Amino acid sequence: MEIKTLAIDCGGLFIKGSVLDDKGTMHANPVTVETPYPLSPERLISVFEELATKLPKYDRITVGMPGMIRHGVVVHTPHYINVNGAHTRIEPELKEAWTGLDFQTMIADHFKKDSLVLNDAEVHGAGIVTGSGLEVVITLGTGLGFAIFDGGKLAPHFEMSRVPVRRSVDYDEWIGEHVRRTIGDALWSRRVRLMIDNLRPVFFWDRVYIGGGNSRRIRSAELMGDDVVIVPNTAGIQGGVRAWSLASK
Repeated sequence: MEIKTLAIDCGGLFIKGSVLDDKGTMHANPVTVETPYPLSPERLISVFEELATKLPKYDRITVGMPGMIRHGVVVHTPHYINVNGAHTRIEPELKEAWTGLDFQTMIADHFKKDSLVLNDAEVHGAGIVTGSGLEVVITLGTGLGFAIFDGGKLAPHFEMSRVPVRRSVDYDEWIGEHVRRTIGDALWSRRVRLMIDNLRPVFFWDRVYIGGGNSRRIRSAELMGDDVVIVPNTAGIQGGVRAWSLASK
């Protein structure tokens, strides 16, 4: 019996989802809604319900969301703990609600479906990695997403977005959507290329994939080298099936 997966990609600006078959083929065009704020866990689940009503039937759920997600538990998530998203005031009640939340179990209990919750870059990577060598996935959107796969196995997650670039400025602040809008695509693209140059001798990857909503905005991407591949943003949904096997290795 074929298993259908409801794959949901949660971003700081938009949340989108589709239903995929065992081969990762979408059975409906992705449905997209704006990320509502303030965003409690309960409100995010209501968004999932809204998406599900517009999509075909499904047997299980995959959710990719920003932040440090460990075994389905939210250790830390950016944006959703803020009153109105990125670069707005942190709401203590939201921070308390999200921190330490077993969101994977919460979703499974609510929908009565097997569920998997990972960092959004990890789900994104599941849709594109080849399984050969050390592969790094970087997503560019509201902030910076990051995942590592070694021989197709998902490595433990760490928040590259929180690494300082200079003084108190981290990668989220240095290369996120807010900065791109401020300095323009040309200067922002130079920062992306510089980031790749800085990270290459740290990871010595075999290949790095750059996706996310802003990957298409990178200018002169060929200057980053043959080990850099720009991938479509739909991978954030298409990885929803393969994520189950990669996460369990």
